[in-house]
Amino acid sequence: MKKYISKFHYLTQDMPNRSHIEQVQIACEAGANWIQYRCMSKRDDELIPEIHQIASICDDWGATLILTNHYHLLDKVDAQGVHIEDCDADFAAIREAITDEKTLGASATNIEALLRIQNSGVVDYCGYGPFAHTDTKPNNKPLLGYEGYRQLERQPIDIPVIAVGGIQLKDVEPLIKTGIYGIAVSSAVNLSFDPRGMVKEIYRRVY
Repeated sequence: MKKYISKFHYLTQDMPNRSHIEQVQIACEAGANWIQYRCMSKRDDELIPEIHQIASICDDWGATLILTNHYHLLDKVDAQGVHIEDCDADFAAIREAITDEKTLGASATNIEALLRIQNSGVVDYCGYGPFAHTDTKPNNKPLLGYEGYRQLERQPIDIPVIAVGGIQLKDVEPLIKTGIYGIAVSSAVNLSFDPRGMVKEIYRRVY
């Protein structure tokens, strides 16, 4: 089943001065239509009530809600899918667990992993990065830069690929020009002086 995949993915993050719920409210009010709830610091019994509130906001604004990694919660909350950050996950087993009704995204850090995810036949889109240095999800993977996305044109890629990792406003248009399907941002919005305005400006440049 071919799923709708937005070209602009907004990710929440743990912040000392703004809750995930507040982040989602701001993003949805500004026009974000794809929300990825990324919270790695809470137990399930804390996550579930927060997701319920976030799902309600997304429903009010018509936004898609994707959970990061917590696919075991999909039968307990009203989310449209899950994004798995483990490149080596058993995606066939996860697809069987969440059914074809839900969207399944995955992360890749190199072309081999991206092709493996695509060839699994069960993943709807792939987040590919890191584009640049990011503190949101620290890792020691090579930075792809613009050239890393241009190289995909020489590969048999037909899955939507979303650039992710350290993307700032100035990077959006050059990234789109590489032929990438879309972009994902977190800190560019969340640490901005004007997060609402940043969402609107990124959306304008993506579309």
